[in-house]
Amino acid sequence: MAHFALTITGRTTRHSIATGQTAVVTRITEQLARLRGRIETAAQAAGRDPAGVRILAVSKRQPAERIAAAIVAGIKDLGENYLQEALQKIPVYGKEPVWHFVGRVQSNKSRSVAEHFDWVHTVDSERLADRLSRQRPAEQAPLQVLVQVAPWGDASRGGVPAAAVPALAAHVASLPRLQLRGLMVMPLAGRSTEELREEFAAGRELLDQLRADGLNLDTLSMGMSHDLETAVQEGATMLRIGTDLFGPRET
Repeated sequence: MAHFALTITGRTTRHSIATGQTAVVTRITEQLARLRGRIETAAQAAGRDPAGVRILAVSKRQPAERIAAAIVAGIKDLGENYLQEALQKIPVYGKEPVWHFVGRVQSNKSRSVAEHFDWVHTVDSERLADRLSRQRPAEQAPLQVLVQVAPWGDASRGGVPAAAVPALAAHVASLPRLQLRGLMVMPLAGRSTEELREEFAAGRELLDQLRADGLNLDTLSMGMSHDLETAVQEGATMLRIGTDLFGPRET
């Protein structure tokens, strides 16, 4: 029986890992090393410092032992799409990981998102931003938020059209209890590499425009397992990685 240290709700405890679970830690550690190797190669090709790219481990529908193994391997950021699932996980792992909400925020669930998460990647309206600002507890640090840019060709899939991003970003930046950090870009599935490159480049240019307008922004969340090289080359600072780190999701 092996052991590892894991901080849970502010205290460090020791957890037993059975032989099979030790293998999970080893596998995820190796997967993380491969991902970091891919990031380093892509960053160097673009003349970037790999340290400027952060891995957000998307842990939706992943079993507890894989999430614990990822934390042991060095993952600091966990992303969740589904609120009810996340609310079951957060008390287990506490606030040691940084919790990111990466799904659509339903209006009747915005209070729970505002109270339990550190980041929200999917702000796409002034109304949502206003709700999150009102509902963020005053005793907590400001909620870190990203404006979600609508994918090219289908704005119904979430996000705000690029032309409307500056106005929304300015509104978010003016609100108390929120800190605007940047943009989230999520292209539609099935894009070619060149189409992805163009859309990622457009996201980077939009972020640069907001900075030129005087907003202090540092985050461009874009790219997943299959397209991380292109995203890094086009300026991503945060990659949303799921199955290439954890393995297949549970159904």
